[in-house]
Amino acid sequence: MGWAALAASPPVLAEYGYNLQVPASSVAHDVFQLHNLIMLVCLVIFVAVFSVMFYSLLKHRKSLGHQAAHFHENTTVEIIWTVIPFIILMGMAYPAAKVVIDMKDTSNPDMTIKITGYQWKWSYDYLNDGIRFYSTLATPREQIDGSAAKGEHYLLEVDEPMVVPVGKRVRLLITANDVIHSWWVPALGVKQDGIPGFIRDSWFKADTIGTYRGQCAELCGKDHGFMPIVVEVVSEDDYKTWVAKKQGTAHAAAADNDKTFDVAELVARGEKVYLANCAACHQANGMGIPGAFLPINGSKVATGPIADHVRVVLDGRPGTAMAAFAGQLSDADIAAVVTYQRNAWDNKMGDAAQPAAIAAARGGAAEAAAPAAQ
Repeated sequence: MGWAALAASPPVLAEYGYNLQVPASSVAHDVFQLHNLIMLVCLVIFVAVFSVMFYSLLKHRKSLGHQAAHFHENTTVEIIWTVIPFIILMGMAYPAAKVVIDMKDTSNPDMTIKITGYQWKWSYDYLNDGIRFYSTLATPREQIDGSAAKGEHYLLEVDEPMVVPVGKRVRLLITANDVIHSWWVPALGVKQDGIPGFIRDSWFKADTIGTYRGQCAELCGKDHGFMPIVVEVVSEDDYKTWVAKKQGTAHAAAADNDKTFDVAELVARGEKVYLANCAACHQANGMGIPGAFLPINGSKVATGPIADHVRVVLDGRPGTAMAAFAGQLSDADIAAVVTYQRNAWDNKMGDAAQPAAIAAARGGAAEAAAPAAQ
């Protein structure tokens, strides 16, 4: 009865540092219960097998005068040691299969979110609400470099968390843009690989309002540990307020694409874009990582023709870790980060890219890709 009570108390057990997180969804609760059940079965088998083994070693040792028995084959024993493990395995397979089937049942969702993994961030597309944004690590570079004390949520904090309403069935469509990533939030019972060229799905329904943290669980590159996941579960009213705010922000960002900025505005905005998207590889000082990532400070790209610079940021460099940002950043953000790179550190080019030039560059790429009229 004592073991059964413990197995039925996940919030209590999960407080221990070496146990699973407190379940916050029905799937996570089922996974936790299954984990406890299987561990108990393994413990019973361990105690039974080693008890018999040690009893035999102690009571049938040569020093007590026991003689080794000589026998060959015993049909009854062979049947017993075949049937009992089979029954145990079937007894574990039934609840495990129920949990797995439930985890894979993504039918009848209340909302659907497409998640795409990048090196090293996540994008979230709310297909029902027309919202799209990127979520990147928010831990300050000073903490990562060791020049400042580590925060409470070191490497587990983001600038834009995923927000969902409590009690709603959320379907997740998970993929990746470059290499294999894995979206994992233990408290919600979700762990699904994102594979380039494929869309995998999963789901959860959060039972409790709160903040739940996870990480990419796939070794996806040198900064694998720098792409955390944060899910904010809020009330339905708070979710509606958040949706309205995000939609307003999206409209404002679209309006920025039609503006003309002065150089100081672009540099200030570009620094934020650079730190969020480029500093992981090229470093905050623009010096890159020798042997891995080229520097931007003094580079031929950042000090060469601005049109070539824009093209590299838009299209990336195929065959290298340099990603294409055409689908990740707005025209205004690309103009800002190009301007920042050309005027930061020792570059001091004094020129600037405007959103209209980025839009024109995108159009030129589309025209070049279009087939010629016959």
